[in-house]
Amino acid sequence: MPFIKLPESCVPVNNRSCARSEAPLLVIVGPTAAGKTAVAVECCLALGGELVSADSMQVYRHLDIGTSKPTPEERRGIPHHCLDLVEPDEEYSVARYQADAGAAITDIHARGKLPVLCGGTGLYIRAVLYGLDLPIAAADWDLRARLEDEAQRHGAQALHDRLRQVDPVAAARIHPHNVRRVVRALEVYVLTGRPISSHHRLDQAPPAKYNVLAFGLNLPRGELYRRIDARVEAMMARGLLEEVRRLADRGYSQDMTSMKGLGYRQLAQHLRGEATLEAAVRLIKRDTRHYARRQLTWFRAEPDLRWIAVDAAGGNIAVAKIICDSFSPPGLPTLSS
Repeated sequence: MPFIKLPESCVPVNNRSCARSEAPLLVIVGPTAAGKTAVAVECCLALGGELVSADSMQVYRHLDIGTSKPTPEERRGIPHHCLDLVEPDEEYSVARYQADAGAAITDIHARGKLPVLCGGTGLYIRAVLYGLDLPIAAADWDLRARLEDEAQRHGAQALHDRLRQVDPVAAARIHPHNVRRVVRALEVYVLTGRPISSHHRLDQAPPAKYNVLAFGLNLPRGELYRRIDARVEAMMARGLLEEVRRLADRGYSQDMTSMKGLGYRQLAQHLRGEATLEAAVRLIKRDTRHYARRQLTWFRAEPDLRWIAVDAAGGNIAVAKIICDSFSPPGLPTLSS
């Protein structure tokens, strides 16, 4: 099908109309368990689209259940891009994602299809839309080792407090227990003399690369938490513990970024005898709720997101219909009522 042009009322996400691209891009974001992928698939079916994942954990092969990677049945024949890109022991950066997602979107456009960028990793979304100047600074492994040693000797909170002194914006977005990201933020500050948050500021970004219409999905906190708990229980029933055990048996250690993801870290502790299974599952639910709150904090700071209350709309099909009706010019088919 030909490119779907946005209606005149639609603007790029940063409201800068000068020199904008006419290449359309539909963006669907929100916290984990809000139903983003299901809604995006419905939109792809209605609008002739293909899904581009923006999830920092779904890039890893063999991490399927714990990352909620959509199954073939859930994909419903819709091509999904930026899944299963690297092995669990490989490093994967925002810069690399920016290149991979950009290539996928270019390919989708070249075939006359609509790219639908969908996910909950805010920095990935921002990198695609604004073309951040990445990487910000090359890795300094000696500096990282010193900072990690400092975290071990004085505690993760002490390192996070140090970050707050030089970059309060980044500190507010990074959990104190996420030592890897705290170390990276401090590394960028030491190497460049600028806070990492200043490299990511929207007012320093170029105009959006695409003609974008962006939606955020949300739910009341109680319902979102109920969905998160139900999702974790479903993951356990599908064999998440066995998935983590297989990864550990293949030599993928807790030091790898992939194995620090939600579900994998907590169940690895259980397999090492550091927590009961019940306690590990309880931690997964708690940490996932905390993660969802951080996602909402990030996305609420993004300009021009059109927020949709999933429960008030009446579920995923109804949300997809709202999006498709907003996106499609008159005369193009969308989801039926």
